[in-house]
Amino acid sequence: MYWTSVDSPLGPLLLTADPDGALTSLSVPGQKGGRTVQDGVVRDGAVPEGRRHDPGPFRAAEEQLAAYFAADLKEFRLELRSEGTAFRERVWAALDSVPYGATTTYGEIAARVGASRMAVRAVGGAIGANPLLIVRPCHRVIGADGSLTGYAGGLERKVRLLTLEGSLDGTAH
Repeated sequence: MYWTSVDSPLGPLLLTADPDGALTSLSVPGQKGGRTVQDGVVRDGAVPEGRRHDPGPFRAAEEQLAAYFAADLKEFRLELRSEGTAFRERVWAALDSVPYGATTTYGEIAARVGASRMAVRAVGGAIGANPLLIVRPCHRVIGADGSLTGYAGGLERKVRLLTLEGSLDGTAH
């Protein structure tokens, strides 16, 4: 596995990729459940053997993230690879379909994946476990009443991302 750190308006982003170069995670500092680097080693509860710091596999991701933060890119075109249960994978695929500048609710995501209204909490858990912040737009999911509910990267970052995308005026919290 490869990893690198990329500067951004949200702070340094930690990116990891598999041996084929597919992006496997994108974490922000202080992210709930996110990966971190300590003493040059990626920490995520997994065995850190075989992980190398190498910016090479991340050039496209770095360029696209820079364009996104400059408001010049609305859709990422990166090879992504994440592992989760079949349910999480369905929820993550539904997140991928939420367009730039739009928001959706947990209930709408549940309906898209064929889950009952009772499964909204499970949908929230799957969204919270998204390992690919920003590029898989979990920040676009809001409460049914329009409130900005939890975001693993922190609500302040969620506000910044939604403001950048034009779906929030930047004053709501």
